[in-house]
Amino acid sequence: MCRGNEEDKNTNEGWDRGLETVLTSGSRRAGIARVPYSLGEWSRRLTLSVSLLKVRREAFVNRFAAYCVVALSTVLGGGSLLLFGAFLIAGPFSVIRFDASEGQVLIWNGFLSILFFIQHSGMIRAAFRIWLSSAIPNHYHPAIYAIVSGIVLTFVVLLWQTSQTVIFRIQGPLQVLPRVISLLAIAGFIWGVQALGTFDAFGRIPIVVHLRGKQLRPPDFVLRGPYLWVRHPLYFFMLVLIWSTPNMTSDRLLFNVLWTFWIVLGSYLEEKDVVADFGERYRDYQKTVPMLLPWRGPIGRGLQST
Repeated sequence: MCRGNEEDKNTNEGWDRGLETVLTSGSRRAGIARVPYSLGEWSRRLTLSVSLLKVRREAFVNRFAAYCVVALSTVLGGGSLLLFGAFLIAGPFSVIRFDASEGQVLIWNGFLSILFFIQHSGMIRAAFRIWLSSAIPNHYHPAIYAIVSGIVLTFVVLLWQTSQTVIFRIQGPLQVLPRVISLLAIAGFIWGVQALGTFDAFGRIPIVVHLRGKQLRPPDFVLRGPYLWVRHPLYFFMLVLIWSTPNMTSDRLLFNVLWTFWIVLGSYLEEKDVVADFGERYRDYQKTVPMLLPWRGPIGRGLQST
């Protein structure tokens, strides 16, 4: 038995020497320096190279997919916001018209609004985010939220039905006034975004930070600009934009009432999460600065030194 094992050992060593001779002679003919690797070493290095190629390919695919998600969230999220702004200022597009009665039109429009409310508010709840984490990594959640919101908001704008009932219509030189107010509301919205410093409406930052191998910084407590006047200036300017219309039809009145109610309710629900993030500091902010109507002026300045 010992002699047999010795013979097998000699045979394996002979194969290694033979392979090494072939590789060495081939390398010399090609002008390559001799590399004294055994058969086991060549096999190990080949396996390592294949594994490295797989890791690099997987990393490339993941990075490519991440940037595709960023691009998609930017296009759908940004495009839907532009459509929504045009809808508020210029009125419905009436891309698809249904042959429906006045009551059916209002029911359909109410359904579209509620559908957006459920999607938009439901996807930011902690329970939904926990469920989503089981299938999608956390750094993709804001971008997925922007993509789905953009799709639903686009449906709302394009499928909105106009009614024939006119409640009031501003004519003459005064019809310019609502347009001016709309422009001021847009300017105020931009002011609020600039005050935030980092306003990531499309979920780009968490993905980019993850790709760079860094940790996402927690949100800062902003106390400047319009946030000295009101706790939710972006919502305030959105409400101004919603109501600054020269033509009030029954479908537009329905839209204004439903979306105003949803914005106010959403502000209350959102503040529960904000209090959990900032604690007593935000509670002091709540006691001092109004939530939606800036009727007390920039009273938040007294909190900047605290």
